[in-house]
Amino acid sequence: MAARVEIDEDNETNKGSMWVLDQKLDQPMDEEAGRLRNMYREKKFSSLLLLRFAFQSLGVVYGDLGTSPLANDSGQGGTFALYSLLCRHAKVITIPNQHRTDEELTTYSRSTFHEKSSAAKTKRWLEHQTFRKNALLMLVLVGTCMVIGDGILTPAISVLSASGGIKVDHPHMSNGVVVLVAVVILVGLFSMQHYGTDRVGWLFAPIVLLWFLLIGGIGMLNIWKYDSSVLKAFSPVYIYRYFRRGGRDGWTSLGGIMLSITGTEALFADLAHFPVSAIQIAFTVVVFPCLLLAYSGQAAYLMNHQDHVVDAFYRSIPDSIYWPVFIVATAAAIVASQATISATFSIIKQALALGCFPRVKVVHTSKKFLGQIYIPDINWILMILCIAVTAGFKNQSQIGNAYGTAVVIVMLATTLLMTLIMILVWRCHWILVLIFTALSLVVECTYFSAVLFKVDQGGWVPLVIAAAFLVIMYVWHYGTVKRYEFEMHSKVSMAWILGLGPSLGLVRVPGIGLVYTELASGVPHIFSHFITNLPAIHSVVVFVCVKYLPVYTVPEEERFLVKRIGPKNFHMFRCVARYGYKDLHKKDENFEKKLFDSLFLFVRLEAMMEGCSDSDEYSLYGQQTLQSTDGLLNNNGNSTSSNQDLTMSSVDSIVPVKSPLHVNSTVMSSSQMSSHTETDELEFLNSCRDAGVVHILGNTVVRASRGSKFYKKIAIDYIYAFLRKICRENSVIFNVPHESLLNVGQIFYV
Repeated sequence: MAARVEIDEDNETNKGSMWVLDQKLDQPMDEEAGRLRNMYREKKFSSLLLLRFAFQSLGVVYGDLGTSPLANDSGQGGTFALYSLLCRHAKVITIPNQHRTDEELTTYSRSTFHEKSSAAKTKRWLEHQTFRKNALLMLVLVGTCMVIGDGILTPAISVLSASGGIKVDHPHMSNGVVVLVAVVILVGLFSMQHYGTDRVGWLFAPIVLLWFLLIGGIGMLNIWKYDSSVLKAFSPVYIYRYFRRGGRDGWTSLGGIMLSITGTEALFADLAHFPVSAIQIAFTVVVFPCLLLAYSGQAAYLMNHQDHVVDAFYRSIPDSIYWPVFIVATAAAIVASQATISATFSIIKQALALGCFPRVKVVHTSKKFLGQIYIPDINWILMILCIAVTAGFKNQSQIGNAYGTAVVIVMLATTLLMTLIMILVWRCHWILVLIFTALSLVVECTYFSAVLFKVDQGGWVPLVIAAAFLVIMYVWHYGTVKRYEFEMHSKVSMAWILGLGPSLGLVRVPGIGLVYTELASGVPHIFSHFITNLPAIHSVVVFVCVKYLPVYTVPEEERFLVKRIGPKNFHMFRCVARYGYKDLHKKDENFEKKLFDSLFLFVRLEAMMEGCSDSDEYSLYGQQTLQSTDGLLNNNGNSTSSNQDLTMSSVDSIVPVKSPLHVNSTVMSSSQMSSHTETDELEFLNSCRDAGVVHILGNTVVRASRGSKFYKKIAIDYIYAFLRKICRENSVIFNVPHESLLNVGQIFYV
């Protein structure tokens, strides 16, 4: 069945008496959210486990930095992690599905501002106009697309450079053979990704550790053997002399110098795969010292062999260990590719959760660490594009120019986001913010101006790749926002639902209907469309809202919020399931069971609250924390005794209630009066559950209205429609059995 609805984007909702009635009948879940606070404690890692992660991070995080300290969101890196951090401190998210109850999550850390502080002024400036919110989102998308482009270029240049070492010993070998070897290695690399970061890290970490030790040792040897005075280069005086002597050629050479720091952008995005402290240990103890020795050693070698500048690394290796180092270098190049591939997976998962990327399959590859993921579709797309770049250019210098362009744009985007974070999150003094921003932009704009000279020499590649992904991500986000606005504008009045009576004007058949919606309040349009076209509805209706929040994770204890809609005899409920961008909904194999456990718990707590409502011992406005709900539920939905303090929720307030074992006789008698009603409703819910559960999903088709401009029609009718067609269905993401699925179609125009 399908309905056609056209909405006016400029139309504002009139908040009259009917709106007030709706708010009373279907209130937000402040009480339920407060009841769940402080139940979650963030996981801590032992020293031994931390050292293990530090060792593994060498193979996953530092490979790219090795062949060429940071802001983060609770250990999660990448431009979208920073964007999520900003969204919690200012209302800049473009999908307005947030509610104040979400701010009570234990992982939803945010600061309060003084009215006249620079942070408050910046917050108001960002929130004042939609254009500024969209500009911030566009900046984040550009940085994200450049990281994806980085994930294509890094394997190409790393593996091709390593394979090129063959020609140093065999100068007459055809360049086609080198490219063929590189392509074979790339196919093998991307084929290994499904094993996951954990296994790949154990495989790659020894290789990278050996690589760092080798380049550090060779660097020390070259410094001692050729020219130890090269260490004077740490003085900034010499860079001034270099520019003065080299002029424009010295300036444009900065584009090549960028390759020595590539990998830092992947390091930042890879923070989700390992704890921050593990990455810091690996960098301080191994990575940084070895890199300094390696680059200083190559500089010392070039002081005496200036004609070897093209392949200085391989030329500087002692002949006796040339081939062993070549093998390790090739393996390390593969590892370098792993760093950016893992970073691409992480940042796409973050974009997916925040509604900025089409739905794709995400596989969690580790039970011990949630951030380690694998995305099959993206993996094969990266492989195809990477092989195309490698075979198309056949020249690592051109790929290097493209690589430098991608890296410096990521750094510029990150610096601009960091400036906002220093103001809104860290609340730094404006002078400190100005100094940081000025120094960072001077350095990065200097590099950026250098790589601009090489756009026509291969630097255009990441711009084209980023533009393609930017169109995909922005169009998908635009369509997602319009679908949400449609849900908001077309939701059904609760007064209309009440006017239908407890039977909803239909035959209530045994069973439970789970109606999926993007709304956290109100009755979705698909429900009214459903009941006006079919003669029957289930005895129990639960509106299920699955939404992602700008937090890295939502503790499982705080995931579900349940609320009753309308009078009890309507048997209508709402359940909001909340996830962070690091969480995976498909991982909840028992999602349906957890939902019903939360529903049974709500009914039980509601009945206990009503039984205690006459006691003077309880405050209408007090609030206590629910420490555990395990004692109230078993697998069959039956109640058991508990010594915990509980927080009950009513329509108007939060009522803290003591355990049934500790209440006085007045309260006990009141509880006994409501026990019959509670038992009846629980038995009714169980019988309906046994009769069958049907998942009702809305299949919304978005079309551009007739008066739309041609570019809007192309974006909505072709690009967005195509992406919707090839992306994963909601029923697959929600793990809905096919025999229990019912799609309700509707078309609307924007």
